[in-house]
Amino acid sequence: MDLERGTYQNQVKKESWRTILTLAYQSLGVVYGDLSISPLYVYKSTFAEDIEHSKTNEEIYGVLSLVFWTLTLVPLLKYVFIVLRADDNGEGGTFALYSLLCRHAKVNSLPSCQLADEDLSNYKKDIVSPEPSTFAARLKSTLEKYRVLQRFLLVLALIGACMVIGDGILTPAISVFSAVSGVELAMEKEHHKYVEVPVACIVLIALFALQHYGTHKVGFLFAPVVITWLLCISAIGLYNIFYWNPHVYKALSPHYIYRFLKKTQKEGWMSLGGILLCITGSEAMFADLGHFSQLSIKIAFTSMVYPSLILAYMGQAAYLSQHHDIQNGYRVGFYVSVPEKLRWPVLVIAVLAAVVGSQAIITGTFSIIKQCSALGCFPRVKIVHTSSKFHGQIYIPEINWTLMILCLAVTIGFGDTKRLGNASGLAVITVMLVTTCLMSLVIVLCWHQSVLLAILFVIFFGTIEALYFSASLIKFFEGAWVPVVLSLIFMTMMSVWHYGTLKTYEFDVQNKVSVDWLLGLGPGLGIVRVRGIGLIHTELVSGIPAIFSHFVTNLPAFHEVLVFLCVKSIPIPHVKHEERFLVGHIGPREYRMYRCIVRYGYRDAHKDDLQFENDLVCSIAEFIRTGKLGLNDEEKEMVVVGTPSTHLDGIRLWEEDGAECSGRPSTSKLTEIRSPPTIKPRKRVRFVIPESPKIDIGAREELRELMEAREAGVAYILGHSYVRAKKGSSLVKKMVINFGYDFLRRNFRAPTYALSVPHASTLEVGMVYHI
Repeated sequence: MDLERGTYQNQVKKESWRTILTLAYQSLGVVYGDLSISPLYVYKSTFAEDIEHSKTNEEIYGVLSLVFWTLTLVPLLKYVFIVLRADDNGEGGTFALYSLLCRHAKVNSLPSCQLADEDLSNYKKDIVSPEPSTFAARLKSTLEKYRVLQRFLLVLALIGACMVIGDGILTPAISVFSAVSGVELAMEKEHHKYVEVPVACIVLIALFALQHYGTHKVGFLFAPVVITWLLCISAIGLYNIFYWNPHVYKALSPHYIYRFLKKTQKEGWMSLGGILLCITGSEAMFADLGHFSQLSIKIAFTSMVYPSLILAYMGQAAYLSQHHDIQNGYRVGFYVSVPEKLRWPVLVIAVLAAVVGSQAIITGTFSIIKQCSALGCFPRVKIVHTSSKFHGQIYIPEINWTLMILCLAVTIGFGDTKRLGNASGLAVITVMLVTTCLMSLVIVLCWHQSVLLAILFVIFFGTIEALYFSASLIKFFEGAWVPVVLSLIFMTMMSVWHYGTLKTYEFDVQNKVSVDWLLGLGPGLGIVRVRGIGLIHTELVSGIPAIFSHFVTNLPAFHEVLVFLCVKSIPIPHVKHEERFLVGHIGPREYRMYRCIVRYGYRDAHKDDLQFENDLVCSIAEFIRTGKLGLNDEEKEMVVVGTPSTHLDGIRLWEEDGAECSGRPSTSKLTEIRSPPTIKPRKRVRFVIPESPKIDIGAREELRELMEAREAGVAYILGHSYVRAKKGSSLVKKMVINFGYDFLRRNFRAPTYALSVPHASTLEVGMVYHI
């Protein structure tokens, strides 16, 4: 027996390492593509203008030293060893840090939050209250007390998210354009721009067209390209080092940074905007964490990416140190250091690697937009989960094609690496600054470390990044204005959506109907109950929405089983299946009215309509079976139920052919409850419950009526609201609500898109919201 157990443990361990190495292999094609292709344009951007007149090796060694220490301190030290540890239950990115802070300090901006959400296992995971006398406790209290600080924290997260989106537009442009710039050198054509721009546009269109295949397939397709590229630049780097300047390693000393800045002064400081591009893509390591794992990302970077990049930059510096005559213009680039016979093969690999590099930031953009949308800060979009195994791997069609159009626009508009580099550099460094600021709060509030450690973290990394930020900002009119304008556009859209969402929810809360009012309508208006289940979708977690009172007033009838359904997001990545449904009664038990709150994490995949219906009905049935019933206060008697797959000994749902919908059959003796065969349903569905003395006659009758209603069919009653600013509102509020928010609501997806509601079962009720 012990031998069998040991064999099983070894097999699990072997499979675990196999999975980690597989993810590390995939991460090379998804996470590190952007960072790996930076040698294509770093030296070209650095020597483009600011220090083009240098004639000695001092500037070349200084740039190499800056590149080496920047790569060592930011991607390696900051991200690999520190930031990756600040994951939110395995998820990364700017909004993952924000949601982590939201749980440790109650600064959540979601209006539909409940105390019951804090009982979720993933919500409370790793949360330890700080000692009352510590700085962390005082900081937590201050954040919870002042609303302006909570808004500032949200704005900071939104700035980081907007810059990630801007980077998702600029990075593919500069990566592909730099790769195809080798065409000019290989073909020895003077008017290279007329060749590069069309070729770059064609490659970009092909890149965005590949996105719908998903990260899983793309990772296996692109990883060999990145590995080939890293081996290629490593080999060329080693060749250049040994052939041109074996002593170039001395330039790794930080002393050369001091000599470089002392000699070049203002020009050297301005050239930092080009050196900054060597860490483009570092944020993807954290943003794409949900697609892979910490260990796999660390293994790939330390064993493959980091040493290859260092060798590549050293090789370019060794070549340039012996070729001072080409230290000007666009000729100071990667391709001049490639032997002539290898330029065409390297060009092909570089273009493919540029496509892969662009994939990293596009994937990160999808992730950050999904998080923003789930947390109420971005209009609803269609999110396609491309992998059933890894829920973080997604594709967003609307965002993909928008990125492609904007990417083509900046590529055609700029048409040179210099201005594209200035724009991309500012976006990259802004995201890093935001991450540094949020990380300092995580160190104190989440890790309960000394405030001195957080201050040292901000001072050390913040100073480095602020220096690069200033060098990028000084080139505002030379291309750096693009990410600022793009971020302002997305920031405005996010702010308008978030403000409108909050105001709409406040209107629902202020105009919700009491249960007593609903129960008193029967005799007065002659309300009748029709067969079937009526699902009233609402954003409210308590009370009856005004949209339903509007419906009943105009059509005095509703279904024999009424379910007020609220599908909401929680500021955690994943909600376990057994904690997903929160079910309770509305009014007395005999009225057959229920409230069901379905909770999803911002990374969870929403189920399709049929599976969702089955889970919903089975969860209500399980709630009835457990007998946890109380008085009329629905907030006090709501019970966590979960999904049918978690109730192996509870309610089972069977289809017409006898196949069970979810889970596996229970071994306990089963008793079947059937509906009278009055009308043959289109799809026969029946419940099977375990025989138990605890189920009383009332519960059995309630289950029978629920089953009959399910067989009769499910109707979705949806609200179609028209939002308008109320009279007397300021001009700014009217512009925001009547034009901005209303435009976004009409042109993006409806609140119930995630349910995939069938049109034949939908009833929409129109209502004007004056907010």
